[in-house]
Parts: sequence; C-alpha cells; structure tokens
Amino acid sequence: MRRILAPLFASVLVLAGCGGGGAAEEASGPSVETKFGSVEVPADPQRVVALGWGDAETALALGVQPVGASDWVEFGGKGVGPWAEDLYDEAPEIIATMEPDYEAIAALEPDLILDTKSSGEKKRYDRLSEIAPTVGSPEGGDNYLTTMDQQVDLVAQALGREDEGEKLLSDLDEKFASVRKDHPEFDGKSVTVGSKTSEGWGAYVGGSERVEFMKKLGFEQSEKIEALKPEGFSVSISEEKLDQLDADLLVVFPIYIGDSEVTNDPAFKRIPAVEDGRDLVLTEDLNDVRQAFSLNSVLSASYAADKMPGLIADRLK
Repeated sequence: MRRILAPLFASVLVLAGCGGGGAAEEASGPSVETKFGSVEVPADPQRVVALGWGDAETALALGVQPVGASDWVEFGGKGVGPWAEDLYDEAPEIIATMEPDYEAIAALEPDLILDTKSSGEKKRYDRLSEIAPTVGSPEGGDNYLTTMDQQVDLVAQALGREDEGEKLLSDLDEKFASVRKDHPEFDGKSVTVGSKTSEGWGAYVGGSERVEFMKKLGFEQSEKIEALKPEGFSVSISEEKLDQLDADLLVVFPIYIGDSEVTNDPAFKRIPAVEDGRDLVLTEDLNDVRQAFSLNSVLSASYAADKMPGLIADRLK
C-alpha cells in the first residue's frame, strides 16, 4: 500500500537541519527543463537517489553512484545488471518502484532525485520534490515513454556531465551502426515485440524500450501494432486475434509465467512467424539478455546489442 506521509514535511525539516548536507545547503547548479517546469539542481550532487526505469544505470554510466535506487526488472543484489554491478563501490538502498517509500527516500538525505522514466504523475513528482530537487519526466515522457536519449540528456544535465552523456550516446550509436552494417538483412524488416503474462498477451508500442532497441538494429515497428490504440506503453492482444502479432520477426518473452506457457500455446504456434521459425522467445536461459533488452539503459542496451543480433540472425535465415 502507498504509505501516507503525514509527517513528511517535519521529517524533511529535521533532516535538513541536522547538518547532513540537505538540498538547501548545496551550491546552486544547472537548471533542467522537464514536463513539470524548470528544476534547479545542486552543483555536483553527492547523494543521488535514482528512481526511474534505468536512471540508476544511467547515473552509473556517468560516474555517479546512487545511494538509493529502484530495481525495475528485478535484478536483485545492487539492482542493476551484471554489466553494471562493478560500477558500485557500495550497494544502494533499494527503493520500491511503483509505490516508493517516501520516508525511506527522505532518510537517505538526497540532494538530487532522478525520476526521468516513470509514470509521469504529478502526485508522485510533488511528493518527491518535497524531499529534494527532482528531475522528472520530459514532455511526452509519461507512461515510461522517455527515450534513452532524453534520459541520458536529463541525467547528464542534472549531474553536470553533459559532455560525458554525449559521448555515451555517440559510442552507443556507433555500436548500433556497426550491427546494422554487419546485418543488412535487418533493414526495413517489420518486428513485433510481445509478451505474455498471467493476464494474457500484449505488444509494445513505438517509443517503448524494446521497440526502440529493435529500431536501432534496423527494424520497423509492425504496422498492425502501430494501428492499435495503446494503453500506456503497450496494447492488449486477445487470444482470438493473436495473429496481430505476426511480422517479419516476432520477439516475445514471458513475464512471471513459465516459458512453456508461451512456447506451448496453440494460438502462438499458429502465428505465421512462429510457423516459419521467424520468432525469438527470450526464455529463462536467456535471462540476462531479456533483462538487458527490457531495461534498455545506455549500459544494458550496449550489452544487448552484443547478444541479440546473433540470436535474431538465426531466425531470419
């Protein structure tokens, strides 16, 4: 349950008055533009809490170790993938994702909160802003649709490391360009990225992490999925209309269900892409790839760009 913060203002005032380096004591830094307006952040923040999807790995890539972070794809441990674990000297306090514990965040005495890829709700932003300057979603970034470029730009600005942010994106662009050069067969092919949960089937819309990753490999979003009305970052697909998932390539993964609930589904087997072997199911034995692909941070995308092309190429032969 969402915790009611009746004593929040008092808690923040006590923390700020304890000589612990609260936000009010920090020297003024850059101003960052978000959907909630201009946010004044401290110069060289030392205690960063990273709550948005991929915000922690983005901060780590820029050389800053969050003291608190959310683990959106349930890595466990330090809350980041194996490609990023060594970037922490000390594990952060793990903060819940959808309904963060605001008192636990305040207890960390942050001088900056990153929430650049989240639901984009003003209520969430206002509560976080009561604790410390908060860099939230950009315009158009609601429902976790903040792009990787926007995320890196926002976090780099907030941390005063814009040059480093530009280099991260440039290096990653070069890696994707190399993949496209090595795999011209990806160019212009349609792709659907779908998933199955205990509640049924769905597909991800353009702008979501998984689809944008596939676009960077050279694929195009399926027109069938593009034409459907989104529900946040995905669309629901009924069992009776599962052929809507069909494309030149179909990438699917199970969420909180067994692999066999996807691979043994009779309706799934009847999709033309599956019948032709043009499907890639990211099963449990590919968990690192699945997590990297799902998170699509600047670090995990680099990892996935090393692993995914070979898996995909095998399906398009």
